[in-house]
Amino acid sequence: MADIVHHRAHLVAGGFPPGASAGHDHDYARLRLLTLLAERHIPASVANDFADMEKWLAVSRLLVTYVAGPYPSGDQCTRLKSWLETGGHWLALHGTSGGRAERVEGLTQRRTVKTEHHTLLGSMFLTHPPACRFRVDVRDAEHPITHGLGTSFEVEDEPYFIELQATASAHILLTADYGAAGRWPVVEKLYGADTSVQPDGKTRVLGYTRRIGGGAVTYLALGHCHNPYARMGRTGGGSSEQPATFRGPWETHSFSTLLSNAIAWATAERA
Repeated sequence: MADIVHHRAHLVAGGFPPGASAGHDHDYARLRLLTLLAERHIPASVANDFADMEKWLAVSRLLVTYVAGPYPSGDQCTRLKSWLETGGHWLALHGTSGGRAERVEGLTQRRTVKTEHHTLLGSMFLTHPPACRFRVDVRDAEHPITHGLGTSFEVEDEPYFIELQATASAHILLTADYGAAGRWPVVEKLYGADTSVQPDGKTRVLGYTRRIGGGAVTYLALGHCHNPYARMGRTGGGSSEQPATFRGPWETHSFSTLLSNAIAWATAERA
C-alpha cells in the first residue's frame, strides 16, 4: 500500500440500498463533515459506500464514515486493518456500527447480523429507543477528542445501544445513563439479552477509541439527523412528535467540538 498522506481524508456517507436514505439525511451530514475537513484544509474524496474504498485509502490518512446500511466486506476489512496498522485512522460515526440486518418474526425492528467489520470497528449496534434528550458523561475529559467538553453535556439524539466487541482495547470516552429511556424490552426480544449495558446495570458506551498497530479507530454513536424525505416515524420521546427536519446533535457546540477534535487528533503527525 502506498505511503499514507497525512492531510487527506476519504468520506463515506450513504444509505442502503444505493440511493436510499435509510432514515438519515446523509446530504446534510456529508456537507457538515466536508465543512469541518475544509476548515482544517484537509482535502477529501467522497463515496456513498465502500465499493472503491481501497483506491482512496492508499492516499489518505483519515477515513470518516456516516452510513446507514453500507459496511465493508470481509476482504475489505482485511485491507482496512492493514491500512490502520500502518498509521491510518478510522473515524466512525452513528450508524457505522450497524450494517446487515435480518427480520425477526413478530417485530418491526430488525436484528443486526455480526460481521467482520464489527470486530474491526470494536462495537455492534443493537437497537435504540425513540430520540430524546439525555446527558452524555465524559469519561476522559483529558483526551484530545474530548478536550473542552467538561465532565458532561446534554444532547437530543437517538439513545444508541451498542455492544462492545473489543472491551480490552477500547479506551472509553463517552457514556450515558438513559434513565427511563434505557428500559427498552425490544433489545431482549431481538438478542435475548441487553449486551450494551455495562456492569453497573445502567450505563452504556457512546464513544471510544482503540489503537490498531500504528493507527486507530474512533467510534462516536451520536449524530442522528433526518429530513422529511428520510423520516421514518421517529418520535422525540414520550408522546411528542419530532420535527420533520431533525438535526439534534449537529446543532450543538458539544458535538461539533467532538468532531473537530477527532479530525484534528486523527490527522496530527503523532496521533
